Amino acid sequence: KEVSGDFPQLKNDTFLRAARGEETEHVPVWCMRQAGRYLPEFREFRAGKDFFDTCRSPEACCELTLQPLRRFPFDAAIIFSDILVVPQAMGMDVQMVAGKGPTFPEPLKEPEDLQRLQVKVDVEKELGYVFKAITLTRHKIEGKVPLIGFTGAPWTLMSYMIEGGGSNTHSKAKRWLYRHPEASHMLLKMLTDVVVEYLLGQVAAGAQALQVFESHAGILGPVQFKDFSLPYLRDIARRVKDKLKEKGQDVPMIVFAKDAHYGLEDLSQSYYEVVGLDWTIDPRSARERTGGRVSLQGNMDPCALYSPKECISDIVRKMLEGFGTRGYIANLGHGLYPDMDPENVGTFVEAVHQHSIQMNKQV
Repeated sequence: KEVSGDFPQLKNDTFLRAARGEETEHVPVWCMRQAGRYLPEFREFRAGKDFFDTCRSPEACCELTLQPLRRFPFDAAIIFSDILVVPQAMGMDVQMVAGKGPTFPEPLKEPEDLQRLQVKVDVEKELGYVFKAITLTRHKIEGKVPLIGFTGAPWTLMSYMIEGGGSNTHSKAKRWLYRHPEASHMLLKMLTDVVVEYLLGQVAAGAQALQVFESHAGILGPVQFKDFSLPYLRDIARRVKDKLKEKGQDVPMIVFAKDAHYGLEDLSQSYYEVVGLDWTIDPRSARERTGGRVSLQGNMDPCALYSPKECISDIVRKMLEGFGTRGYIANLGHGLYPDMDPENVGTFVEAVHQHSIQMNKQV
């Protein structure tokens, strides 16, 4: 079902143009976790409510997505949701436990546990609430900026499903890769199928760009990354694009594989228009290694936002000089932290716009 015909017209397409490598008046900027606990209005709105209940309410997701746009001139919004709605759709119980984070009371322990999972997921039925949130938000955003949809990548989701939550070593999930490679590939394929349908559903609902989060890429080495992550990341982008092409649609896709320095060249040849970078990568070297094949997104250290305001402006300027202003989307190298001062976020956004306008004038 195609619902995009009746959406308000887009007024600021800077983010979409930068994603496609086109010229822009200024560098577009948004922040991972821009709808979040660093905002007092977010904390107030979320108080006393179950996290996943909030995710399942299109009205709540819409409100939380729009909150940062009321404060800051971001060039894109990202729908408020969570990557773990995918394992939930496959029949796993996931709870958000205060002080602990996401928790799976019954994680996958052995390959036979895969039988507990839904093989054929009715994405419309299980994740329709996300699609409704996207459609509602597209209307309420009134064309101010584009709306990004997202998903977790198969390896990252698999590691959560086996670890049962966050982990420093991911040793339980990696044990599967070494001991049960066939079952691992089986699980990764199942996840890939759901993710492809999920992303297509988000575009049909009104998402104007898509980001795939491979947040646990850095836990793998280059060999395992090439075996258990990259083929699935490529498969997702290729299958989504092929399906969209049939409908005459073209939606830019971003891949963000955190800490996967070793994968930069491969990622830049994986059918994504944009490669997101964490803060440990040097901008100039990233440009060199990706050879102009893709636009880049990132990569300011989130902790730089703890700096005094004048230092933030300086850090941003150096970052922009490293990336250049073409084919670049400014962002942090990971999400905003809950204890950050919203004013400093405003300073970051303003600095990106001001410095990039200045730099473009000098060209």
